Amino acid sequence: MADTEEDVKGISAQEFKNLDRDKVTIVDLREPDEVLIHEIEGAINIPFSRIWTKIDTIPKDKPVYIICSTGDLSEEIAEILQERGYEVYNVEGGFREYRKILDSGKKDRATETNGKQDKAKDEASVQDDIVYIDAKNLRCPGPIVKVADTIRGLKAGQTVEVEATEDAFLSDIKVWCERTGNSLDDIRTEGDLIKARITKKDTQPENAPKEEVSPDPDNDKTFVVFSGDLDKTIAAFIMANGAAAMGRNVTMFFTFWGLNILRRPKKVRVKKNFIEKMFGFMMPRGTTKLGLSRMNMFGMGPKMIRGIMKKKGIASLEELIEDAKAHGVRLVACQMSMDIMGITKEELIDGVELGGVATFIGSGEKSDMSLFI
Repeated sequence: MADTEEDVKGISAQEFKNLDRDKVTIVDLREPDEVLIHEIEGAINIPFSRIWTKIDTIPKDKPVYIICSTGDLSEEIAEILQERGYEVYNVEGGFREYRKILDSGKKDRATETNGKQDKAKDEASVQDDIVYIDAKNLRCPGPIVKVADTIRGLKAGQTVEVEATEDAFLSDIKVWCERTGNSLDDIRTEGDLIKARITKKDTQPENAPKEEVSPDPDNDKTFVVFSGDLDKTIAAFIMANGAAAMGRNVTMFFTFWGLNILRRPKKVRVKKNFIEKMFGFMMPRGTTKLGLSRMNMFGMGPKMIRGIMKKKGIASLEELIEDAKAHGVRLVACQMSMDIMGITKEELIDGVELGGVATFIGSGEKSDMSLFI
């Protein structure tokens, strides 16, 4: 386990709001265009991109409070200032949380999002021995995952009826039934609605344990996730969830820039040398900081993509990752890449195991599909 360092002191956005601005120095690390729209009264604006040339201009005569957009970059700079002898505090959550305090009358968008999730994931209803699955307004891989989860809990011979509105479901459910050994008894369209009736078949070998097994053990899937781009990561997890819904064993092997996907969004206090700290500054920490491979537009592209996904009812990347873990997708971080890039095990999200080239080769040899993303 890595040696820990002394934690940087933090304050909440509410405490920051109540500060006596005359008795402290506030350093705002946001870029000038952000400050122009939402200025923090009494703050010195030193953009993070210029902090290395301006850090010695920060006065030491008062306690220093560092704030950025989300609280991540400010924690990094606060750590450096603390090592230089400053009395320094990090504003936890950054301007994002501070603005929530200022705009406390606004509706909590997280509650609205969770409400939509709960509605989309309602359990299937049962009438007349037929299980009804409402997959309307779900987007890939949502409908197939919901069908798989429901059928997994049924007995052989039971029937389900599914209603979906995504056009791709018409093809997906046919392939899913064919490859999982279940019977597609009927499928039809009624306007924008796709209706399918499926009977669960007993695909378990005789005397097999209760756990679901892959219909064909040679149909495992392996993904090498080399890229840390948001769009490629979304595609990787959509395919992984789809494969898991078909009963396949899935291994995702994260290496080099793909390791950033597995980093915890909050800074973990571990001892690092200067080069490792620099890597930490420059690389995105977690899924919410990933950029697009194209049309990133200084960070606006990812926000637009996420907004479109939410509007169209597509699961977020964070939801896709949680679904993958819940369905047994194996997440493996390349130990060699971690050593090169200065990433420690403590910095990774829960549910990740460490592995090397033998782990990847072993998984690939049992797979009929290996993708490099």
